[in-house]
Amino acid sequence: MTHPSNRRDLLRLAAASAVATSLPRWAWSQTLRQRHLFPLGVASGAPSADGFVLWTRLLGGPVPGIASAAHEGAPLTGPVTVQWQVADDEAFTRIVQSGQATAEPALGHSVHVEVTGLRPDRWYFYRFMHGDAVTPVARTRTVPAADALVARMRLAYASCQRWEQGHYAGYRHMAKDNPDLVLFLGDYIYEYAMPARPPATPLARTHTLRLAENLQDYRDRYALYKSDPHLQAMHRACPWVVSWDDHEVQNDYAGLFGTGSEASFLQRRQGGYQAFYENMPLRASALVSGLQGLGSNEAVRVHSRTSYGRLATFHMMDTRQFRDLEACRVPGERAGGAISNQTCPARADPKRTLLGTVQERWLDEGLAQDAAGERTRWSVLAQQTIFSQRNYKAAPEESFNPNTWDGYPAARQRVLDAMQAKAPRNAVFLGGDIHQNYVCQVHADFARPDSPVIASEFCGTSLSSASGVAQSTTDAIRAKNPHILLARSDQRGYVIADVTPTEWTTSLRVLDDVSKEASGVSTLARFVVNDRRPGTEQVG
Repeated sequence: MTHPSNRRDLLRLAAASAVATSLPRWAWSQTLRQRHLFPLGVASGAPSADGFVLWTRLLGGPVPGIASAAHEGAPLTGPVTVQWQVADDEAFTRIVQSGQATAEPALGHSVHVEVTGLRPDRWYFYRFMHGDAVTPVARTRTVPAADALVARMRLAYASCQRWEQGHYAGYRHMAKDNPDLVLFLGDYIYEYAMPARPPATPLARTHTLRLAENLQDYRDRYALYKSDPHLQAMHRACPWVVSWDDHEVQNDYAGLFGTGSEASFLQRRQGGYQAFYENMPLRASALVSGLQGLGSNEAVRVHSRTSYGRLATFHMMDTRQFRDLEACRVPGERAGGAISNQTCPARADPKRTLLGTVQERWLDEGLAQDAAGERTRWSVLAQQTIFSQRNYKAAPEESFNPNTWDGYPAARQRVLDAMQAKAPRNAVFLGGDIHQNYVCQVHADFARPDSPVIASEFCGTSLSSASGVAQSTTDAIRAKNPHILLARSDQRGYVIADVTPTEWTTSLRVLDDVSKEASGVSTLARFVVNDRRPGTEQVG
C-alpha cells in the first residue's frame, strides 16, 4: 500500500492539493506531453454559495481492467503539476479564476481544487491542462445564497452501478434531463472479481480486475468505472454530492466489522476509504483524522449538509462507517438472513445505532436549524438504504432484513422522534442500496400503523446492478405493508426530483434494457408531495 509516513503527511498533502497555487512555469513537469493524461475525466462537487471542488486524476498507461485498453505513455511516478481554469463561458473568453495544483503519488495522482470567491446561483465552466493535454470542458454551479428562496431546482439521484451487470445508459439520459445537482447514494464501485462461472443473467460487459483488497486494487477499480463515457459526461454536466455504501470496501461490512480477520479487514477498509477520497470531488476537510486512524476514529467524513438557498437542505448521511454490527451476526462472518424480535431479541436493543451517536446528534441539530423560523422549505434526509419498514410477513408475525433500518428499529425511531420534536416544514427521505424502487409514507412510529404520516420516502433502484428479487416477491411485500405505495424490483434506472417552494415532484426513470448501451428510458411513475402536507400521492 502506498501512503505517506503518517497521517499528518496525508492531511498536509490533501490540503495542499486543494489550494489554488501559482507556481512558476519552470515548476511544471516537462516529461509528460501526451494527450492521454486525463482518461478518467473530471468532476465537481461539494457546492457552496461561493464555490465548489474541482477534481481530476491523472493516469499513466492503460486503464486497468480493460483487456483491449491501449497503452498511452509511461506510468506516473513523481508529482505532476496541472493548471486549472474556471470561466463564465464555455469558450473560456472570460476566465474568472485559474491556478495550478499538484497531483501527488501518495494521493493516486488525484487533484482536489477548492474554488472560492464566486457568485452564488450561477453556472461556470472549468477544465484542467498539462502541456498539450487538456480535459474536455465541464460545467458546474454554485448554490443559491443562504437567504434565497429560489423558484425551482432539479435534483437527480442514483446508486449501485456494478460495471459488468449493465451499461450506464442511465447517465446518458440523466444528462439530457439537465439536473442542477446529483446525489450519489453509494456503491459507486463493486469490489468483486468476475464470477468464476457464468451467472444466470448474462453480463453486459467484463473486466480483468481481481477482488479488491488493497489500495491499488481500489484505485484500479475506480479507474475502470470512471473510464465509462456516460459516467464521465454526467460528471461534466453538474456538481455531485457523494456518499458511500458497503461495496466501496466489502459487501455488507458494518463499521469496524467485515468478513475475515479483524486486521485484514481494517487494512482493506483503509485502502477502500483512501481510494474513495482520491476519486471523489471531496474537500480536504473530509480527511478529519487521517486515513491511518483505523480504530474507533472517523477516517473520512462523508456525512455532509448542502443547502440550496432556503428551498432545500440535503442532509447526506453515512450509514456504513459508524453502524453497529447487525444483530445476531457473528463478527468475521457474512451477514445472515431475515430476523425478528422473536428469533433475535438483540434487534430491539435501544443502544444499537446505524448512524453513530455523533452523527445522530449532527442530524438532530440540522433538523432544528431547518425548522427554526421555517428557514428551509424541504428537509431532505439522503442516505444509503430504505428507511421505511418492510415486514416480509403479515402482521402480527415479523421478518425483517437486518442490513437496512429494519435491523436498527430503535435508531430509526430516534430519527423519527427527532423529526417530530424539531418539526421541519417538509421532510423527504431518499435512499438506494436495495436495487428496487420503493415509494412509502413514513409514519411517526412504524410499530403503530395508525400513527400519523410525517414524511415521504423515495428509495431509488440501482443504475445497473441486478436486483435478484422477483417482482412477485416484491408485490407480496407491498401487500403486507400498507404504507408502501409502490414497489418494483424488475427495472434499473435513476430518479429525478423537481422541487419548488410549493411542490416536490418525483419521477422514477427506468431503462428499457440495461444490457444495451443505447437503451431507451421512460417514466415508471410520478409522485407529488405538497407543501405542509406530509406524505405523497401518485399523479399522471
